[in-house]
Amino acid sequence: MSIILQLIAGRRVESFEAGSIVIEQGGKSGPLLVLIKGEVEILRDNVRVAKASEPGVIFGEMSVLLEGDYTATVRALQLSSFAVIENPRQFLASSAEASLYVAGLLAARLSALNKYLVDVKQQYEGHDHISMVDDVLDTLMHHQPRRPSH
Repeated sequence: MSIILQLIAGRRVESFEAGSIVIEQGGKSGPLLVLIKGEVEILRDNVRVAKASEPGVIFGEMSVLLEGDYTATVRALQLSSFAVIENPRQFLASSAEASLYVAGLLAARLSALNKYLVDVKQQYEGHDHISMVDDVLDTLMHHQPRRPSH
């Protein structure tokens, strides 16, 4: 069992029928959602970028950490249930284990994206537009996000 599932034990659970929007891209950030059971797809600008069915996957963490709107849409592909973390920043600040878990998820996603971009770069080496991939890799590796002012 994932450590995050232990940390969220006893939290309110919300269920979504197949086809329901769980989180909508561009929507105002809200609670963190932790998948307990089911399967969802993650869409960015209406393009499927991933599917998830593993208990413990967290949704809404980027908008919480960046203090902005949701960056992707999450849609249930089958009946799916989520633990709801109402005060996500407080939850993460109070639990080093939860923060490390989220950091690990984000690091794994970034690593996969970097691998993908390197693969694309290798496939198109020598083409004129490959400099765009270099720019993306440089941005991923060196860009420091601006912190919102409070």
